Amino acid sequence: MDRTERILDLVALLLDAREPISWAELREHFPGDYGGSDDAAERKFERDKAELVELGFPLTYVQGDDERRDGYIVDRDAYYLPEADLSKEELAVLYAAGSAALASGAFPGRDDLAHALRKIGFFAGQSLPTPRVRMELGSVHEGQEKEISARLEQLWDACAARKWVDLTYASPKQAGTTQRRVDPYGLALRRGAWTLVGYCHLRKDLRTFHVHRIRELKVNTARPRTPDFQVPADFSLEAHVAYFPWQHRFHEQVEVVLHLSGTLASRAASLLPGATLEPAEEGAVRARLPVTFVDGLMRFCLALGPDCRVEGPERAQARLREMASRIVSCHDDSLDKVSA
Repeated sequence: MDRTERILDLVALLLDAREPISWAELREHFPGDYGGSDDAAERKFERDKAELVELGFPLTYVQGDDERRDGYIVDRDAYYLPEADLSKEELAVLYAAGSAALASGAFPGRDDLAHALRKIGFFAGQSLPTPRVRMELGSVHEGQEKEISARLEQLWDACAARKWVDLTYASPKQAGTTQRRVDPYGLALRRGAWTLVGYCHLRKDLRTFHVHRIRELKVNTARPRTPDFQVPADFSLEAHVAYFPWQHRFHEQVEVVLHLSGTLASRAASLLPGATLEPAEEGAVRARLPVTFVDGLMRFCLALGPDCRVEGPERAQARLREMASRIVSCHDDSLDKVSA
């Protein structure tokens, strides 16, 4: 039996067990693999056990007592994911988003994503048509999709395995390229650009790198099963990559106060993550939101319609009026041309 087959059979045996499995029982189930000398069998099992743990398989050894015996057992609550319990509408939105990402031509984990979309179609209880949508990658020029896709797959694997990468990077802040060794902590797609966040050994600090600016990339292949670094427990992609339209790391933070009424009031928490909410008049809420990109928030507010009103500061109110006036002017010009 080859190792892959043995690992799969071992997983199946442990998941099927209703009580801990002893070492003696494991040897009986795998006489051709664990049936040799005690030392050789134990070394082989320790290697298999290490691989299972590395793959995230929650295998533990328990000491027996009056109620159960010694042996290896699997924490099923940790192994099985909880049911998502999504509505048909939510499944449709998730399917559309996944299909758009898959159609982009540059998305890591494409095989896993395609498999997930097939599962969504299965649980929806019907054949779902592929939506005619595509996620536009603003930073990827025509013909770059394959190159960017290959780099994303390498970085995705490096992040998962926690292996450092050597990259040749073309920074927009300086001419030419620089060589960087980076511990990749995570990848994020924001506003059409893929960003790598990691510890840069050259700058001795956490840095962000746009994937489309990476000219060459090499992942450390030494000791593939041993991580090169640990991601700090307090690390958050949100602190380094703008998640929402009103976030921009290079602008000074300002508090913007919004008044939401109608159906927006009940959706305030999901519409404005990070905002402090307080009741206003009946059927309305007031949201205080830390903002580092006022223009982005104003565009968002305009899209929400008249039930979203900016109460302050004056800088934000003035910017909203200016944007709204430009929109009205553009439509007036279009109407004039039609009339003419």
